[in-house]
Amino acid sequence: MGRHRKPPVPTIRRGSVIALAGLVPAGLATVTGAADGSLIGKVTSTVQHEFSPDTQETALSRPEAALPAAAPEALLHEAKQVVPVGPPVVKTVANPGGRVPAALPAGPLGIPGIATNAYQNAERILAVENPTCAMPWSLLAGIGRVESTHAFGGKADVNGDPVAPIYGPVLDGSLAGNNVVRDADAELSGMSTGYTRAVGPMQFLPETWRKYAADGNGDGIADPQNLFDATLTAGKYLCSGGLDMRDPGQQTRAILRYNNSMAYVANVMAWEAAYSSGVTPAAAQLPRI
Repeated sequence: MGRHRKPPVPTIRRGSVIALAGLVPAGLATVTGAADGSLIGKVTSTVQHEFSPDTQETALSRPEAALPAAAPEALLHEAKQVVPVGPPVVKTVANPGGRVPAALPAGPLGIPGIATNAYQNAERILAVENPTCAMPWSLLAGIGRVESTHAFGGKADVNGDPVAPIYGPVLDGSLAGNNVVRDADAELSGMSTGYTRAVGPMQFLPETWRKYAADGNGDGIADPQNLFDATLTAGKYLCSGGLDMRDPGQQTRAILRYNNSMAYVANVMAWEAAYSSGVTPAAAQLPRI
């Protein structure tokens, strides 16, 4: 997530975007109100605008979010806001083995129920904590789909904890296209090799997690492995700096924070549109990341 992929050349040309195979899935232009491939032009022009010298990113804000302590069953149905009592403890919780995935009804287009609840829970909290961002749950679902296929198809228990910890590849340069990132937080990465890796269903680098860590299920802990915590933290990260997800340019800019790749942006936006509309993009229409 974020900084583990080598950044491309910053100049973004319309031709390079159009050249991405299947940049815009079938039905996406209709869903977003664009026609004749105008979404491609919109994404290209808005990214060029956002990364011009006059529109560089300002200092990032750090709104805090918290939920009241409650039984997991209650959290699956409704998130209630309370005044935060303090920052959460940042750590990865050691859970016992033998846990099973939550048996909940699937959400739109088959999103696992536990993941749907986590995305919608984050939307509700952010609507209170940062209403100007207007974060839709479907955008968080798009990120979750691309990063971990919703915790590997919903393999998380009723608390939102994966039945097995989720880790990305070790960032030691052995994988083509990835940066070499030294490990400064073995506690979260679980590594002792000197190199780090992304963690949890939303694939945060440990350093980024500590900066934006949020408690999405009200237990006082911000665990990157937990679906509720990871989803809310992803929302905070995307919204930071005063960005508004209703603006396509600002939304593109936010997604590029996760992965500095226009193919990645196209995939996330396609899945966001799909979850909002019920129209599934064909695999062949999604550019390879």
